[in-house]
Amino acid sequence: MAHVPFAYNLRSLFARPASTVLTVLGIGATVAVLGGMLCLQQGFATLLVERGRADLAVVLRQGATSEGESGFSRERVDYLVKSTPEFEVAAAELYLAVRRAKVDGGEVNVPLRGVQEATFAIHGDDLQVVAGRKLQFGADEVMVGESLTDRIRDCRIDDVLVFNTTPFRVVGIMRGRGAMNSEVWGDVNRMQEALQRPSFSRVLAKVRPGTDFAALAKRMEGDERVPAKVQDERDYLQGQTMALSVALSLVGIFLGLVMGIGAVFTGVNAMLSAVASRTHEIGVLRALGFRSGAIFASFLLEAALLGLLGGAVGCLLLVPLNGIQTGTMNFQTFSEIVFGFRVTPFVVGVSVGVALLLGLLGGALPAWRASRLSATQALRRA
Repeated sequence: MAHVPFAYNLRSLFARPASTVLTVLGIGATVAVLGGMLCLQQGFATLLVERGRADLAVVLRQGATSEGESGFSRERVDYLVKSTPEFEVAAAELYLAVRRAKVDGGEVNVPLRGVQEATFAIHGDDLQVVAGRKLQFGADEVMVGESLTDRIRDCRIDDVLVFNTTPFRVVGIMRGRGAMNSEVWGDVNRMQEALQRPSFSRVLAKVRPGTDFAALAKRMEGDERVPAKVQDERDYLQGQTMALSVALSLVGIFLGLVMGIGAVFTGVNAMLSAVASRTHEIGVLRALGFRSGAIFASFLLEAALLGLLGGAVGCLLLVPLNGIQTGTMNFQTFSEIVFGFRVTPFVVGVSVGVALLLGLLGGALPAWRASRLSATQALRRA
């Protein structure tokens, strides 16, 4: 007989319920912590990247990495729009992070965006007014993203937001792609006057079908009059998520590593206890003709089963997190962005893989010890 029957390993797990449950819970807790951080990272990254459009161009000042660092005068914006035939429709926007009070106390930076009428035409059906109405251009009115209504003070219909010394009335709640749900929108001309910022932060344009972005970017960067940096919206948003995504991933790895060490030791203890209590069984298996390799594989398989069970428990603990809203500062723009935990196939795959690895690491030494026992040694110890 080459392999120990799989049913033997299953019965062994249920024969020691206390140690099995302890090991499974230890691995499950580790997976839940790591998976929770990955859910945060996935929620933040997919909020922006998955919803970026390849037919939208984001134009920034040359050398700028985000719209918060960029700036164009009105004359330069006019030149960029008129000299770029690839733009089907374009809008100049102002971006600024402003300090606002939170409903539950404290203050955060909230993205404030001055927009033009063309901005609404560019986004089309991607932007919806879920309460109130669209802002009236030329008036001191704003629309706020629906994620802000329960997090930031004075962000409900008919509330008044004061920027600098100018009051703006909230007339609409909007829902849209990506970070729109965390922004405040107003007429760019009124925002420039109220904030005393005459420049624009970026130009957002819908490009004509078939536009070669690489050629467009090269030409605009080499323009002698107004050199500019242009990216499609998807690439631009991916760059905006990099810093925070890496930070969340590193925190998750660190916590998972610390807790994983504890889970491995728990697994080692459980499997060593199993080997000690089953010495007679190992002797019988060796007497029946099972070789060292089969014994090693059998105990390692048992450890892998413990890891997979722990992974399943950890993934189940993640399910209630899916969709829960939270907010954090985007390191690229220094403003708060609201997003939800997302349990994606990537999160589940990594969590199960880590759980399996923890199980194998915890079972390797006990499996090796079991495989080194001969039939006479095992039966004599029993």
